[in-house]
Amino acid sequence: MKKLALIVLVTLSSLSVYAQKAGFGIKGGLSSTQVNFEGEQLVPSDAQMGYHLGVFARFGGVGFFVQPEVLFTQTSGKFKLELPPISSVSPTQYEAKFNRLDVPVMAGFRMLKIIRVMAGPIASFNIDSSLKEADTTVKNIDFKNATFGYQAGVGVDLGNLSIEGKYEGGLSNFTENVGSYTTDNRLNQWVLSVGFKLF
Repeated sequence: MKKLALIVLVTLSSLSVYAQKAGFGIKGGLSSTQVNFEGEQLVPSDAQMGYHLGVFARFGGVGFFVQPEVLFTQTSGKFKLELPPISSVSPTQYEAKFNRLDVPVMAGFRMLKIIRVMAGPIASFNIDSSLKEADTTVKNIDFKNATFGYQAGVGVDLGNLSIEGKYEGGLSNFTENVGSYTTDNRLNQWVLSVGFKLF
């Protein structure tokens, strides 16, 4: 009976600590995005700027925390189609526009009370994505409904204000093919966010 009471006491104490360190807030920021292709015909161009807006929750105990987020993200990636020299088609640049709902779930630990180190998976759900300047050579892309990836980074907490920098790598293709060209393609980006804990 004493052991059971001790277990209940420890559990309640742990829940109390987690409850005291739970928080909910809003966040937004910028991203630098690049589409990567495996192949010679499709060549990625320079990184493109995007933005994200959404909400986050943070639950934690002593040193450890979990942070789920729901974000609307708008970003893009440019690439060129380069055919062999004998082809009569000149290199053409295309821009893929991505509007998606991102759901990352970060887990990590705190250092020196204000620094957070984190990593975790991210699921991205396509809302409305398209290919600009589509033509007869590269027609509009059939974007996947969902893709998966990972994020890793660091954050700094200054009172209710938080600043985070993360890298996101794609683990699945955002489309099966680009026009008639089948290629392994991923969306990778650097993400800078500013958040504010409401309560």
